[in-house]
Amino acid sequence: MRAVDIIAKKRDDGALTAEELDWFIQSYVRGDLPDYQAAAWLMAVYLRGMHHDETVALTLAMARSGVVLALDDVAPVVVDKHSTGGVGDKTTLAVAPMVAATGLPVGKMAGRGLGSCGGTLDKLESIPGYRADLTTEQFLAQLRERNIVVSGQSADLAPADGKLYALRDVTATFGSPPLIAASIMSKKIAAGAHAIVLDVKVGRGAFMKTEADARALAEIMVEIGRGVGRRVVAVLSDMNQPLGNAVGNALEMREAIDTLHGQGPPDFVEHCLTVGARMVLLAGQAADADEARRRVEEALDSGRAWAKFRQWIGAQGGDLKVVDDPERLPRARLIEEVTAPRHGYVAGIDAMQIGLAAMALGAGRAKKGDAVDQAVGIVLAAKVGDALVRGAPLFTIHASDEARLTEAKQRALAAFAWQDGPVEPPPHFYGVID
Repeated sequence: MRAVDIIAKKRDDGALTAEELDWFIQSYVRGDLPDYQAAAWLMAVYLRGMHHDETVALTLAMARSGVVLALDDVAPVVVDKHSTGGVGDKTTLAVAPMVAATGLPVGKMAGRGLGSCGGTLDKLESIPGYRADLTTEQFLAQLRERNIVVSGQSADLAPADGKLYALRDVTATFGSPPLIAASIMSKKIAAGAHAIVLDVKVGRGAFMKTEADARALAEIMVEIGRGVGRRVVAVLSDMNQPLGNAVGNALEMREAIDTLHGQGPPDFVEHCLTVGARMVLLAGQAADADEARRRVEEALDSGRAWAKFRQWIGAQGGDLKVVDDPERLPRARLIEEVTAPRHGYVAGIDAMQIGLAAMALGAGRAKKGDAVDQAVGIVLAAKVGDALVRGAPLFTIHASDEARLTEAKQRALAAFAWQDGPVEPPPHFYGVID
């Protein structure tokens, strides 16, 4: 086979066979294909899409590009969750220790930022010393000993996704439904979790802008997971405005820590409790949704979730002095509060524009391999539906230099829509695919 023929076939809207996809993926992982051919193929997929059978074949080829873990000897049921990416989505930082504190093992392979959406690993690395590069043996050992582990893809776990994920970020191909589905589910299959909750975002700040598109993506991923014997459920959640208040790596870490101390933003707390309860229920650790919710709430309210967070971060080398005193997290040189330009109700906050403003500050990557500035970002003081008077706090910008602060301020101000009368906030969730 030749890579150019496979690229051309997809460019011309042909359906690739399982054999062609497997050859292409394995060749790229071995280093036989250069980035420019993989980038061309990604763009062809982005523009032409994939049929269901192609998406399944791609997912399995990516999962089989390395080791596929078997976790039966770790615990009868290991759970995982994954988000399709959103602005201010720091859910894993809080929900993983909440669920692990109920006694249910949580093993997760996480990713870095894509486009305007921050990455879980970038946020975790705002804690000095945190190791996101565990080997497979270290991943398994920590899962057995601590009941919780969150790491990046090691060289032998779904290496195809690790390479393609970084390339998608800088080739404007990260919004493709089949590429999203294959990326997420190849990691989930390779990491070996028995029960997986997928958090599929819907709205302006998500890859899926409409509920119909999000539902279609969720259905593909649920079907792929169940086809290989995993328990999978997807929730459709709102991403028209940022989740919680903080957008930016260290700022989101601080908000997650506040949440584990019972002081998180109401929308973020509700999101974590809902996703956590779904994880407990899917694992068969509760008779119904109400019992699952009570178990997660009790883990949070009792302080056991916070204790589990400290245990997790410490086990992966994170500095617990920083965890216990979030003032030690990276801090921006410039901090400016921006106030409401008018009286009225906040009618909308374009999550994509807030995410792009954070990227302009340096919180995200413009090209493959870029470093991120852990300290910068935006913290909202108002959400959709809030009534404000002119001059009331609207958001705070954390920046490294004046030029970036000015650019982000203009973009973030433009993200807010206003109206004179009351506004109904958007729903947290749109449905469940199970």
